[in-house]
Amino acid sequence: MSEPNSVPHQDAFTSAMAVIERDVETAVQDLARMVAVDTSFPPGLGYDAFADLMTELAAPLGFQFERVTVPRDLWYVAGGPASGERTNLIASRETGRPVCGLYYHVDTVPVAPGWSRDPLALTVEGDNLYGLGAADMKGTIAATLLALRAAKEAGTSLAYDPMLLLCTDEEGGLYPGIRYLAEQGMLKGHILNFNGSAAPRVWAGCFGIFNLQVTITGHAVHAGEGNRTSSGVNAIEGALPVLNALAALKPIVAARTSKLAPPPHASGPLRPQLTISAVNGGTAGGQVPAEIKILVSRRYAPEESYEQARAEVETAIRDRVAGTELGLAIDLVGHLIPTDDPDGPHWPRWQRALSLGFGYQPEDFHKWGAASCSDFGYVQKAGFGREVLLGGLGRPESCIHSPEEHTTRQDIVALAKSILAYLAADFAADAIPEHRI
Repeated sequence: MSEPNSVPHQDAFTSAMAVIERDVETAVQDLARMVAVDTSFPPGLGYDAFADLMTELAAPLGFQFERVTVPRDLWYVAGGPASGERTNLIASRETGRPVCGLYYHVDTVPVAPGWSRDPLALTVEGDNLYGLGAADMKGTIAATLLALRAAKEAGTSLAYDPMLLLCTDEEGGLYPGIRYLAEQGMLKGHILNFNGSAAPRVWAGCFGIFNLQVTITGHAVHAGEGNRTSSGVNAIEGALPVLNALAALKPIVAARTSKLAPPPHASGPLRPQLTISAVNGGTAGGQVPAEIKILVSRRYAPEESYEQARAEVETAIRDRVAGTELGLAIDLVGHLIPTDDPDGPHWPRWQRALSLGFGYQPEDFHKWGAASCSDFGYVQKAGFGREVLLGGLGRPESCIHSPEEHTTRQDIVALAKSILAYLAADFAADAIPEHRI
């Protein structure tokens, strides 16, 4: 009689697929531990703790680890919220095979109002797994570990040496970790980026985004002195023309279109966006507010000039403050440049791996871009190479960046099978580009 957790006698690749299905609860447990580490950005205080956890989880798989900290002068914005070290973790185990980088951003957006569950404690309801970062994108790390453990147990031969790239500050940061790794020449091989969707998609690239922190200052006095000639300067009331100007600019920006292919079934072309993302100011009802901070986000199409798009926003703001007693500062606090079409020789085999994992047919795949953004424009700009593969756990119903974000057991299993297939030497060996060199 076989042991309770033994794998049936069959070829190593098929055995590994069975192990993935058998051990999905281990991936759920890993995901629970990841969600419990608050890596929200801003402020980015949990990166060291998350690197500790990932070292613990990946060490039994034979990885060697290197922590790479982005220098503070590259990412820190004076006057911003308290922040921790930008600790990126590289886990590698080179044996002489070609290297495949597996990329994850470990940061999440901050917790938004509206959660009915604890966002930092994984909630399991049937096959749904709720928690901040469950789909974007800690669940993809859990799927990867599930795949690699299965390959190890089944003795599956790999075509590539995996290099895990666990990086910081993708969620709107000024200097994402993957950018720093690329510019320092620390990347190898080609990269599978898991900041994507669980869809039969060929990535066509994406928009860029920049975030401007607008600080408008007045002069605080007792609110009861507002009828005196020596009254203060109300920063919030003074900011109203600025907010109105941004609101008026919003439809002008949205009227523009991009040539980047939209998703299937989209109602129209992809369009740039201008968003007032956050407003903070004032302290008490008895005081004339001396300061207001407005965070402005501008998504720009690959055809647009970043410099012109930024100048358009800044001009709208400065024109409304000119001639007043208000002070004004505009700081760039986040910027991701557009990603060019990342097609390349490894895409056909990745599509076959996705088909195996998720059950797609070749005719299901379509090529499209997105108004969402990526930090891989910097990787391309650094000269690492244009090709970037894309996959992930995102679905329209996943509530990414929203309350009740979640993924499912089925999608974690499907992604794990896709990852294992792509890394495995025996899967679609005729389509491995390195074999044709």
